[in-house]
Amino acid sequence: MHGLTGGKQVVVYGQTEITRDLMDDRASRKLRTLYQVENVEVSDPLGTPVRIRARHSGEPLEIVADFLAGCDGFHGMSRRLIPSAVLREYEKVYPFGWLGVLADVPPVSEELIYVNSPRGFALCSMRSPARSRYYLQVPATERADDWSDDRFWAELRARLDPEGADRLVTGRSIEKSIAPLRSYVAEPMRSGRLFLAGDAAHIVPPTGAKGLNLAVSDVRCLARAFVEWYQRRDPYGLDTYSERCLRRIWRAERFSWWFTSLMHRFPENGEFGQKIQEAELDYLVNSRAASTSLAENYVGLPLESHPV
Repeated sequence: MHGLTGGKQVVVYGQTEITRDLMDDRASRKLRTLYQVENVEVSDPLGTPVRIRARHSGEPLEIVADFLAGCDGFHGMSRRLIPSAVLREYEKVYPFGWLGVLADVPPVSEELIYVNSPRGFALCSMRSPARSRYYLQVPATERADDWSDDRFWAELRARLDPEGADRLVTGRSIEKSIAPLRSYVAEPMRSGRLFLAGDAAHIVPPTGAKGLNLAVSDVRCLARAFVEWYQRRDPYGLDTYSERCLRRIWRAERFSWWFTSLMHRFPENGEFGQKIQEAELDYLVNSRAASTSLAENYVGLPLESHPV
């Protein structure tokens, strides 16, 4: 990957670590952050200014702002503020999920291992030299409580290659959950003074490791647009925010969909579909052009630039 992308590399930065670093940064600069805010209501996002009313610590709260950034996740309220006549939603729900286990055991490898086996997909990743995160493809109807630690480790070992299975160290899980897989995009990402960012506007399957990257890219693009507006009253960044973000988002959606389709088992596709998948894997491994395409998308496509 390093050689195919001109020296680029992948950096693993856990979401909880980013959250903690952002919280610490705000605290160090004495910026106010409100938690446990209830009964949030937003005035018409087309209006000026935008008014946010809520309750905090039992007291009424009102925030008056020029703009509203909706970074409240897929289940948040921000996206619902966009009129239904304007909002368009695109979604694909996969018939399986990822059963994930976090355990304080040394990783089976320093590199990510993606597994396409007759028993289904698996992923081996490291969080630290002493902590590992592993995933198994399971039907969407499965429940995490039905999987004991012993059952999980036995199934993971059965999906690994012999060398990986021999190196696998097992232990008690400290977290176990099933994440459903879906592809989702909401358009547009702006309505009046409201700007959507991150999971509020788009979801990708975790196969391509693009969810957090897309969210950070949205925030970077929006932050620069705000700077241009307040420093020079230049509206270009704000006016083109949705268009520029969506172009990048759909590229990441395509890659995540393709990689998910390549690595997971789809029994409904039959033997012909399985042979096509195996042929594509063979081409990917043995073609420098195909490998380069995967590498470029995995490390991340360039961000869009615009005139300053």
